Amino acid sequence: MRTLVEQNQIKDEILAQKLDILEDLMKETGTDAWLIACREYNEDPMFFALTPTGYPTARRLSVLLLALHDGKLEKISLCRPDEALEQFYTRDYNPAAEGQYEALIRNINRLNPKNIAINVSDHYAYTDGLTVGVYRELMNHLPKDITDKFVSSDEIGIRYLETRSPKEREIYPEVMETAIRIIYDAFSDDVITPGVTTCRDVMNFMEQQVNNLGLTFWFPATIDLQRHDGMHGEDTVIERGDLLHCDFGINYMNLCTDTQRLCYVLKEDETEIPEELLKAFARNNRFQDIVRETMKIGKTGNDVFTEAVAKGKEEGLRPFLYTHPLGFHGHAAGPTIGLWSDQNPIPVKG
Repeated sequence: MRTLVEQNQIKDEILAQKLDILEDLMKETGTDAWLIACREYNEDPMFFALTPTGYPTARRLSVLLLALHDGKLEKISLCRPDEALEQFYTRDYNPAAEGQYEALIRNINRLNPKNIAINVSDHYAYTDGLTVGVYRELMNHLPKDITDKFVSSDEIGIRYLETRSPKEREIYPEVMETAIRIIYDAFSDDVITPGVTTCRDVMNFMEQQVNNLGLTFWFPATIDLQRHDGMHGEDTVIERGDLLHCDFGINYMNLCTDTQRLCYVLKEDETEIPEELLKAFARNNRFQDIVRETMKIGKTGNDVFTEAVAKGKEEGLRPFLYTHPLGFHGHAAGPTIGLWSDQNPIPVKG
């Protein structure tokens, strides 16, 4: 595990790279300006993806304005003075000289954007973080010629979140390795004693390991098991011959994992996994390959879902497909490919 100092340095390096990428994304999406405004204790989800580790919460009312001007991205802080924030944003607000909304109006008039994206969305939680109270304040304080330019930030917000920076791609294997190591430790003789240990005991071990490492999880460990008589839940005692299933997601250096693993508990007279399980595993791996082969730049999640399921059926499989992006969030921005509860093309997010 990296030290906290190293983790924070990496998270801030990622932020710097993401803000550099944002200029091109705003041009590609036709977004002239993007306004993020939120209050302390009720932060916009996008706030955390746009601010450094040294600025972990909004301060009273925090206002950020990202805008293209003469083809270049200006990153403007309309917040109270803060050294950490101002390593990434240029502050253009003096509380002693003007009001916060006065500074915002002055900057918008100077930049003269054709549109201003605000975080209001009918479809995505990530880009729906502008609270009703702050929205009312914006509408009351800003002139109509500015508020008439408001548009949803859906496109720029999703593009920003789903685009991986070079540093994110570099460290994601390390993030995944950390999650997998916790699972492997849990699925071991040191933790599981057949006839004694319950699924809940294994879950408790995993959650304690996450805490010991100073990490958080975006969803706690889930352990269930399958026997010939069906599936069993967390209070069940693990016996030999059980097939354990784990679902687990941590957050490390602002990147989320979502990892499922299976573990077979050998019977007393067994030295190898039963052949029927190995065959099932091979069929599952083949379908994973089909899905990955189907993923191509320019395709929608629904394209991948439809094509992969059809290909799986052609090969005699019984495909069931649900996958989603990972990134700053667990159920992250990007194309959903099927749903656990709906094996059909998915409107909007698909």
